[in-house]
Amino acid sequence: MKNHLVRTHRSAEDFPREEHLAWKIAEVAADAVEVAPETEEMIVNRIIDNAAVAAASVTRRPVANARAQALTHPYSPGATVFGVDARVSPEWAALANGVAVRELDFHDTFLAAEYSHPGDNIPSILAVAQHTGRSGRDLIRGLATGYEIQVDLVRAICLHEHKIDHVAHLGPSAAAGIGTLLGLDTETIYQAIGQALHTTTATRQSRKGEISSWKAYAPAFAGKMAVEAVDRAMRGEGAPSPIWEGEDGVIAWLLGGPKAEYTVPLPGPGEAKRGILDTYTKEHSAEYQSQAPIDLAFRLRERVGDLSQIASIVLHTSHHTHYVIGTGSGDPQKFDPKASRETLDHSIMYIFAVALEDGTWHHERSYAPERAQRPGTIELWNKISTAEDPEWTRRYHSTDPNEKAFGARAEVTLESGEVIVDELAVADAHPLGARPFARDQYIAKFRTLAEGVVEPAEQDRFLEVVQRAGELSAAELSGLNFTVSADVLARAPQSPKGLF
Repeated sequence: MKNHLVRTHRSAEDFPREEHLAWKIAEVAADAVEVAPETEEMIVNRIIDNAAVAAASVTRRPVANARAQALTHPYSPGATVFGVDARVSPEWAALANGVAVRELDFHDTFLAAEYSHPGDNIPSILAVAQHTGRSGRDLIRGLATGYEIQVDLVRAICLHEHKIDHVAHLGPSAAAGIGTLLGLDTETIYQAIGQALHTTTATRQSRKGEISSWKAYAPAFAGKMAVEAVDRAMRGEGAPSPIWEGEDGVIAWLLGGPKAEYTVPLPGPGEAKRGILDTYTKEHSAEYQSQAPIDLAFRLRERVGDLSQIASIVLHTSHHTHYVIGTGSGDPQKFDPKASRETLDHSIMYIFAVALEDGTWHHERSYAPERAQRPGTIELWNKISTAEDPEWTRRYHSTDPNEKAFGARAEVTLESGEVIVDELAVADAHPLGARPFARDQYIAKFRTLAEGVVEPAEQDRFLEVVQRAGELSAAELSGLNFTVSADVLARAPQSPKGLF
């Protein structure tokens, strides 16, 4: 990996295009390096993972609405949409499938200076691959780039510190991945990256206070914008430049300011793109920093015993967890029994209470209104708080994968005065956890989430095709989708008439 210093430059400075971060990313995308076998294996795992969570969300209102929007844009050749046998314009397929993947907050994650869900790259890159008749090998190469660029940007550039939503790293990474997929030249990819970044920067209010369904739409919209940016760049349209380093650019006015400097690592020429191997998926449908605490709660249940005897629980954790999903956020909505699913998903206090009570976690039942409004749950929920611990913050930001952690130390004080303490650094499903996810676990997750939604024969067909992803012909690439019956689709709320 080669480190690149990125800072603001005044318009009068001599700052060659070849030194722009967008150009350097474009060079990585245009480098036709082979994909390592272990990287390809993980890419296939994540295609399975995305399909799993899309199956679980296919009848939810936001997903049904996005699908309804997409279906008003039929196109040939076009791209497929989860749940239906139809082809639509690729940017709309990217939106619909992106919402399906993101709705339950249940797919992969990477946390560093910023946080991200790199699997959000898959819907847009796959849609373009299907639409343009690319092969499975092209798709694998494009996805390797999408993951690599997002991971590298997340390692280096913190967005949430400046209240910018994390999808600002997704637009550029998806555009770069599409560029690799299509074998575009550096100049075209450069322009697409600049346009994609410019159109996908927004504030973090989508993940603050009363969180709405836009939390799922935001990354899907970024993928849609990336597809459109590539289309314009291929037609010769340019982008704001330099997009990150300009005097009125992203760094100067949206991030650290004119004097800020960032060091962005990128693969050198001929270096394999391995970023996906540093990412991890979720066993539980909840914000990633809840994964280890959920497993910790399961472990604590037997030691605590009678939960009514709990006087208080303090979760000592990282700055990030405390301020984003903990009491450090100052959000009263995180204690509201009538809050939206999206809000409860971002309340570690609620999640820890339910995990303690139930000893299990379910993507629907654990968030159901009747579950959130149980008097005993509300009482326990309000006894839980978080506190920042510098050591957990240090481990959160560690670059050593063996030390990096997203967990917490729980201090449970009983009415008797007894204090029960336990901690867990990484989730059980993490590569360093008690039960790391591999191909069998990804397939099991798909089977579990597709049960009662996708017919068993269709599950078998999808799993057979996806495990040959790198060998698929252009004609076979449409098989990286699943369909469901009309009866299943009828469970979804009917989408009201919109503009289209």
